[in-house]
Amino acid sequence: MSNVTQTDENIVERIEAAGDKIRQVQEAIATVIYGQEYVIELSLVTLLSGGHALLIGVPGLAKTSLVETLGTVLGLDNKRVQFTPDLMPSDIVGSEVLEESSLGKRAFRFIKGPVFTQLLMADEINRASPKTQSALLQAMQEHHVTVAGERHDLPAPFHVLATQNPLEQEGTYPLPEAQLDRFMLQIDITYPNEKAERRMLYATTGTEERIVRPILSAGELQSIQRLVRQIPVGDSVVDAILKLVRSARPEAGKDGEIERLVAWGPGPRASQALMLAVRAKALIDGRFAPSIDDVLELAPPILRHRMALTFAARAEGVTMADVISKLTESLE
Repeated sequence: MSNVTQTDENIVERIEAAGDKIRQVQEAIATVIYGQEYVIELSLVTLLSGGHALLIGVPGLAKTSLVETLGTVLGLDNKRVQFTPDLMPSDIVGSEVLEESSLGKRAFRFIKGPVFTQLLMADEINRASPKTQSALLQAMQEHHVTVAGERHDLPAPFHVLATQNPLEQEGTYPLPEAQLDRFMLQIDITYPNEKAERRMLYATTGTEERIVRPILSAGELQSIQRLVRQIPVGDSVVDAILKLVRSARPEAGKDGEIERLVAWGPGPRASQALMLAVRAKALIDGRFAPSIDDVLELAPPILRHRMALTFAARAEGVTMADVISKLTESLE
């Protein structure tokens, strides 16, 4: 079954044109970010799906450069906030100040915080207090903030790429499960291979200045986001998504092994995220419909932050990657 209207006869041409643009975006980003093609692709999957991503990696893996480059190439206004224990919600969303006019009249004026941007980098989000984290995560979900009873809408599109350092956990406030679920993908960033690191050495320590230019505008990105939602998804792919996500829930009761290893599983938001992500992946690859292979490839970044291992699983040395691999075996 197709979920795109039959009257839209030019969807093939639109997908081809959008795919060409996205390939140009990938090539432009790759001239600045070396050896992270998979991370770039997952970041684009997130943005084309209209979601937010959690980037996890040790310092020095170009997370900040990636966000800045994405903002430039996609034509988005971007800002960065360094999360610290003393960061307050008002430091993110903004605050009201009392001003006095030349006539002596006093009034409050709202000063917008850095969340009023199109692409926000929340650096080391787990270093801020839960109250501050919640202020950002509310904005992510509702796309507006409320200050002193007044609603202030955020720019469109609005995306958050948050980072976490997996090494230093002292003085951090891990994100609760309900807040982790707001992130569409968890993207684990690993070290580049030797060839890429060699290129990086020459490129970053020489005199040549690396300049990237806008390829898309914010309006064009929103148009592609709408196109992603029109890409048809076959019944077999929908069935695979449902089977995968539902089998990851221990209460499903169909697999005693999963019930023993998984404390809690992904909710319906995981299915929605996977449905959008496979469409975006197909568009990036220049295909007109997603496949079950897309479901298998995107299962880890969609599921790993939406599940928790039991004490028994951790005691046995079982990892989340092991569990997700076991879940995807039934789809292959």
